[in-house]
Amino acid sequence: MKIEKIETWLVFRWLTVRVTCDDGTYGVGEGNFWSYADATEVIAHRIEDDIRGLDPRDVDRIWNTAYRKYSFRSPAITAVLSAIDIALWDIKGKRFGAPVWDLLGGKVRDKVRAIVLLGSYSDSVGPLSTPESFAKAARMAKNDGYTALKMTPFPNNWGELAHGDLIRQNTAIVEAVREEVGWDFDIGIEIHRNMFPGSSVVFAQQIEKFLPYFYEDPIAPDSVMSMGGVGDKVKIPLAIGERNNTLWEFREYCTLPGVSFLKPDIGLAGGFTHVKKIAAMAESFHIKMAPHHFLGPIANMANTHIATATPNWNVNEFNPEVGTFREDIVSNVSPVVDGYFIPSEAPGLGIDINVEEMAKHPYDAGTGESSRSADGGLVLG
Repeated sequence: MKIEKIETWLVFRWLTVRVTCDDGTYGVGEGNFWSYADATEVIAHRIEDDIRGLDPRDVDRIWNTAYRKYSFRSPAITAVLSAIDIALWDIKGKRFGAPVWDLLGGKVRDKVRAIVLLGSYSDSVGPLSTPESFAKAARMAKNDGYTALKMTPFPNNWGELAHGDLIRQNTAIVEAVREEVGWDFDIGIEIHRNMFPGSSVVFAQQIEKFLPYFYEDPIAPDSVMSMGGVGDKVKIPLAIGERNNTLWEFREYCTLPGVSFLKPDIGLAGGFTHVKKIAAMAESFHIKMAPHHFLGPIANMANTHIATATPNWNVNEFNPEVGTFREDIVSNVSPVVDGYFIPSEAPGLGIDINVEEMAKHPYDAGTGESSRSADGGLVLG
């Protein structure tokens, strides 16, 4: 069996690939360098030339062949490797007639806890900006059977606010959500890149009493040293890594004070082959896995597989897929029952693509972010 070709599609904000072998067996994958997915399509076909004719079983050899060919690397490259790697594991599962979680070591759990992204409820409740709107969305999430949510508790005009007013309004949002969902429900807090170290530390101190499950990316992940300085002062468990893409970056985060969760994106940080190494390393530091994910259904399915087979995996974040276009573009999505993903028993990933439906959702990079302060300067980290 040899790799024959790689087909690519840009769907909404991600790259979808199909890797086909000379015997007709194929697998599907997803790459999540979402801001510049159009660049990853070009890279995918460059890598296709390098790995055509290789044995699809040799996932680590293929990964390193492509990653190490040139000395300049980036998340755009690892996103493509992620998509290809996920597809190769899909092929491997089909070849052996086993689900990917079985090939990764078998079940360590029967189901995987979902942590829903609260922003997905904005279509129902409107923009999330006030304590009341966040609380209303949180109530809907709990009523839908989830036991955890993640939110970025900032008002819409956060960049224009004075320090004290920003901390006060953010804190009021967290308090409102905690009061709405009670204490039998976990709340993850994401700062994203909306604060610099000083204000992020002060905000964390204000919300400690509401017992957030984690405090994600308290500052932009530009400096490991700066992140460690924040970790030294914050008593909430830190969750780090959604924009990081290699084992070596995550190794440095594992050594920082306060880091309790790593958040690799399986569509960015190297697919199954690389993320399972990140998870094993994290386990040696008693750090849990809570991967980043908000894009397509193939990566979401992949997360369910690796979570099923990884001891220190904890929660899988996602945007609900049932009733959305994400459900239309694939044969099936990873099912959620009472707030938990149920792993597939089908060979491989247990998901396929619908090319005609994907064509209805062309690439859209989105508008990006450009929040500014009253003086006109950027406030994003």
